[in-house]
Amino acid sequence: MLGNNIQPIFILPEGTQRTSGKTAQSNNIAAAKAVAETIRTTLGPKGMDKMIVDSLGDIIVTNDGVTILKEMNVEHPAGKMIVEIAKTQEKEVGDGTTTAVVLAGEFLKEAETLLEQDIHPTVINKGYRIALNHALKVLNDLSKKVTIKDDELLLKLSMTAMTGKGVEDSKEFMAKLTVDAVKSIFDEKTNEVDLEDVKIETKAGGNILDSVLVKGIVLDKERVHPSMPKKVENANILLLDSALEIKNTEIDAKINITNPEQIQSFLEMEEKMLKNMVDKIVEKNVNVVFCQKGIDDVAQHFLSKNNILAVRRVTKSDLEKISKATGANIVSNLDSFTEKDLGFAGRVEEKFVGDENMIFVEDCKNPKSVTLLLRGSTEHVLEEVKRAVDDALGDLASALKNNFVVPGAGAVEIELSRKLKELSEKYSGREQLAIESFAKSLEVIPRTLAENSGLDPIDVITELKAAHENGKTTSGINVETGKIIDAFNEGIVEPLMVKTQALTSATEVTNMILRIDDIIISGGNEKNNNEQMPPGMNMNM
Repeated sequence: MLGNNIQPIFILPEGTQRTSGKTAQSNNIAAAKAVAETIRTTLGPKGMDKMIVDSLGDIIVTNDGVTILKEMNVEHPAGKMIVEIAKTQEKEVGDGTTTAVVLAGEFLKEAETLLEQDIHPTVINKGYRIALNHALKVLNDLSKKVTIKDDELLLKLSMTAMTGKGVEDSKEFMAKLTVDAVKSIFDEKTNEVDLEDVKIETKAGGNILDSVLVKGIVLDKERVHPSMPKKVENANILLLDSALEIKNTEIDAKINITNPEQIQSFLEMEEKMLKNMVDKIVEKNVNVVFCQKGIDDVAQHFLSKNNILAVRRVTKSDLEKISKATGANIVSNLDSFTEKDLGFAGRVEEKFVGDENMIFVEDCKNPKSVTLLLRGSTEHVLEEVKRAVDDALGDLASALKNNFVVPGAGAVEIELSRKLKELSEKYSGREQLAIESFAKSLEVIPRTLAENSGLDPIDVITELKAAHENGKTTSGINVETGKIIDAFNEGIVEPLMVKTQALTSATEVTNMILRIDDIIISGGNEKNNNEQMPPGMNMNM
């Protein structure tokens, strides 16, 4: 018969790998859960650290979720989607990366149980979306208003962000520095904080308590000439984005010199041109110059003779920060600038910090750009201090952007879980199961906080639920004692935006992964063809 002679039809190239149906779903969920489980132990004040060694032997010791995930080099496609949650969380709100990833892992874990009961992914997705929308409303009800004038609340917010990081013993001191930095650059017109205006410089040596907030700019630079003054009071500052050098011709040119007098004349002419440049600067009463490009040796000599402190090769971004701090305009042409283009600082000084010199631009009038100079005993300690400060700044900026904070210590998640279980009773059938699954997943945060603190998670969750059933909606866990506390009264607060972003991102990526029922890995990738993908994931760590 003809049917026996029909050849198989290949629609995909040779070497293509394809996984479909429940196998594809299981693999994706396993990969996502593995990524979440990797950083779950870092959550909370008692979270553990990870040591990551890259191919060059460089070491990173941290419990910052996004840093760990970036360095892990995750290869599985679903695993990469989980990593993207952390990156988005970091970019949008600056903190809460571990929370977002752990939630996504737990959402998928609970969804897997529903899939095994033959509940369709679209039904689970619908239930999760209903639960998310209700959760966001409950979050708003739990929130408390915060403004730039609430110093105490802002301080508590910053300390909460730093808890569990490398600055644990100095968190109150560092929190005050970050709050002062944010208050300095806060824009009352837009009610926002541009964190680009907080410059962070790090210098190994000393200890964390040696860190300072400079109401101005600190540059990892030094004077271009040793004869220049090391310190200038009442500085009139010129910001120059062109070189103090003789420009080369734009076309190839030859100069024929036939006798020594011509050489001398040529050098004198060059010197005269450079002196004219410096004279234009001196005429405007400038005593400090920050130049984006080079400064000729002859120009350095003339600047030194006029007691002008000059710094060269300053980056464009640093020039812009100095401009915001001092009120100076960035000048491109020495022929057209006026004294109105100059900035002012009470003091510009070259100081010896750690093992090298740095330039401090201080005592600026109403600076809109400031510098946090962080100190630490080693580079590894310093990197972790910087990550803690970044998280604190991100939390402060997020809280001030929408002016609301919520209780931490697992209080929010337990209350959301309780409210969602009440909501599920209004639905029937499989959607109810999906909402209940979402509600149960939220308990992973307080449970993990308890586990990472060496407490009994069952006892902690039971006590928390009892407190919330009695109307204590801000009750959380004290990880030091295991007792139930009022998170707001204890000063454990987080920005509303961090929680809403974490919930939204985790839910959306969960729904996306659940909708995938076919994985096609195209041929031609030798690595994919030669290496068998382990069940659920393929990661290089």
